[in-house]
Amino acid sequence: MAKTKPIVALIYDFDGTLSPGNMQEYAFIKATDMSVKDFWTENTEKAKSQDADQILTYMFLMLQKAKGKGISLKKSQFKEFGKSVELFNGVEDWFDRINEFGKSKDVVVEHFINSSGLKEMIEGTKIAKKFKKIFACSYLYNVDGIAEWPAVSVNFTNKTQFLFKINKGIDSVYESKKINDFIPESERRVPFSNMVYFGDGETDIPCMKLVKEQGGHSIAVYQPGKIDKKKRASKLINENRVNFVCQADYSEDKEIDKVVKTIIGKIKADSDFNDLLRKHVKIAKIKKTTP
Repeated sequence: MAKTKPIVALIYDFDGTLSPGNMQEYAFIKATDMSVKDFWTENTEKAKSQDADQILTYMFLMLQKAKGKGISLKKSQFKEFGKSVELFNGVEDWFDRINEFGKSKDVVVEHFINSSGLKEMIEGTKIAKKFKKIFACSYLYNVDGIAEWPAVSVNFTNKTQFLFKINKGIDSVYESKKINDFIPESERRVPFSNMVYFGDGETDIPCMKLVKEQGGHSIAVYQPGKIDKKKRASKLINENRVNFVCQADYSEDKEIDKVVKTIIGKIKADSDFNDLLRKHVKIAKIKKTTP
């Protein structure tokens, strides 16, 4: 029986991590004739006055503002808005490059999104097909295909549930039983030690810290040229919440490229080392029981 190759899961936030801004700001908010500032100010005020989750309120506002301007609420329109989302340097060819590097190290690299942004918009971006699974906010649609209610809301704390889904090999958001089933660490599809989490802000802190504490690696990224964002990312490493701080330039031979390739090499070496340990333990047990 052929040996199973280690799986390395690269898990990304989206806004501020793969893209310079919030995805709603590129085309959707402009289509409502609101300014970016006014949209987010209204969202904050609504969440505060209603003591509500700001993710749910932004999803509500998107529906409300779209209806007010006669903007289609079909999934296809959200995907159309996603086409305008900008990406950081190197992102478009990052996934294929890292996959090829993984092959050269005899590991399987898989990419996941874990975002508080909108799944439908991410599905409209140039890189949508590069991900094994996109865990993000999404809407329920009626029989006419019109969005009418939130189906999934992803905030900074419930983001962590998707790490355990990846850990246990669960692709479904709906599935809630298997996530609580006991599975020995050795039988889980992707050990936490084989995860790399990429994030830029406060909504990512629980995930970045969890992955790091469980033996994986977390990378805080910051937008090139943004001193305040670099300081925020540096604060996370000083607080021991992340392993690395990198500028959000995914081009070949840039810092984040070198860091991730080094991590993949380490994961492969650790996997080989653990296989060697298991082999010697097995041999010792056989010798012990042999007359």
